[in-house]
Amino acid sequence: MEKYKYQSDIPQYYNVTTKLIDEMVEKGLGDKVAVYYKDKTYSYAEMQSMINRVGNALKILGVHMEERVMMVMYDSPEAMACFYGAIKIGAIPTPVNYMYTMHDYRYLLNNSRARTLIADSDFIEAIEGFRDKFLYLENTIIVGEKTRAYHISFNDIVSRCSDKLDVAYTTFEDAAFWNYTSGSTGVPKAAVHLQNDVFSCIDSYAKAVLGITQGDLVFSASKFFFAYGLGNSFFYPLAIGASVVLLPDRPRPETIFATIDRYHPTVFFGVPTLYANMLEVEGAEKKYDLSSLRICTSAGEALPKEIFNEWKERFGLEILDGIGSTELLHIFISNRPGDIKPGSSGKLVPGYQAKIIDDEGEEVPDGEVGTLQVKGESTALYYYRHSEKTKTSMLGEWFNTGDRYYRDARGYYYYRGRSDDMLKVGGIWVSPIEVEDALVSHPAVLEAAVVAKKDEHGLVKPKAYVALKKGRRPSDKLVKDIQLFVKKSIAPYKYPRWIEFTKKLPKTSTGKIQRYKLREDQA
Repeated sequence: MEKYKYQSDIPQYYNVTTKLIDEMVEKGLGDKVAVYYKDKTYSYAEMQSMINRVGNALKILGVHMEERVMMVMYDSPEAMACFYGAIKIGAIPTPVNYMYTMHDYRYLLNNSRARTLIADSDFIEAIEGFRDKFLYLENTIIVGEKTRAYHISFNDIVSRCSDKLDVAYTTFEDAAFWNYTSGSTGVPKAAVHLQNDVFSCIDSYAKAVLGITQGDLVFSASKFFFAYGLGNSFFYPLAIGASVVLLPDRPRPETIFATIDRYHPTVFFGVPTLYANMLEVEGAEKKYDLSSLRICTSAGEALPKEIFNEWKERFGLEILDGIGSTELLHIFISNRPGDIKPGSSGKLVPGYQAKIIDDEGEEVPDGEVGTLQVKGESTALYYYRHSEKTKTSMLGEWFNTGDRYYRDARGYYYYRGRSDDMLKVGGIWVSPIEVEDALVSHPAVLEAAVVAKKDEHGLVKPKAYVALKKGRRPSDKLVKDIQLFVKKSIAPYKYPRWIEFTKKLPKTSTGKIQRYKLREDQA
């Protein structure tokens, strides 16, 4: 990885798009397939052309350097072009989860102060539920069919633009993109990543751990609005001159199997919940051809040993489990091919340092549980407009993950939960406070507390303890009614898989719910 000590060392035009797209075309890869998408292929040169057209379209709309461009899009060539087109003109692409609700989008658009939104038509109705309360949005670009007169057609504006575009004057210290992450209060926070952060991950993980080459075809079930999926699909294949399969569909087990069977990727990126669901597909090892795969990886939540063993037994493939974060951009601890310890997160990825500390900030010896802190070149600069959280998380060169870990004498790291009440569900952070707020909005619920519970696969899901209002009685029907209510109130993946009714919840003398007591009782 290139490092620059002084301002005079910083090269001109250090831009993610230039390095991952333009330089690949200059190296003679213009005709090579960069993207497989549905029934089409897109070469590096074709992606370069689309990226340049998008960049010019954004400039026509008055998008300036350092201005946010929010993206609510499927994984697609258009999404890749929007992401890189924005970076090439010095703007800040900000991909966000397309499973959010209209309340989430109102907050995100106002928090980011994005004047420009690019969205697939399938999502625009949910996004615009509170349009009259958007403070800054001016341009709404739609990929697909327009539903409002003020919408701008992606195809119309992009097709009219030139495919020649000069790169903006950016250096490796300029912001390149934002990734939103959920916090302990449930309010998403934007982690600001610089132009050079991408290349730190490419060198440390894609090359040093996975050994990706130009001959690889990668496929990620995780979507690009996750930092994990963004690296998997948008950074790693292009940086090395490989190819990527982009899947717009939701990552359902049969869909993932069929995609692998159709395109024959060599590297597959998944999450534990997906692997568990794929193992539920009866006879999958006979129905689908997975012989092209040389590596399967997992991140987002801890991979139970049982899932690793069953996957290996049925498909003859090992899963490389690891841990990453939005703030560190990608994986910083991982198992390796030929060096796998089932049940662990693996060892440190080259280029990263880690320490496990106690409550006083002192490092603990091997075998003792503490809070994991990590240091690496890919760490986000700060959280946008969250100065207090930045101070408590971005500790100089170190990042406080909030994860409880221990390290054994051989250097393997083992996850032991969170130092706060956050839950990792299907690889996505869930705030118990947000779920509790949705629960108490139900007319039958007096108060509620949400904690983590492991399902039959050993994966964490939300469980709710609910106290009912006077005159309401527990029933299976009420459980289903409350679950459906929550699904409609917040993003559906956050709903409690179990509801246990209780007469009262444990509380402190000041009335604060003691979730840790519920966790202890459950254990």
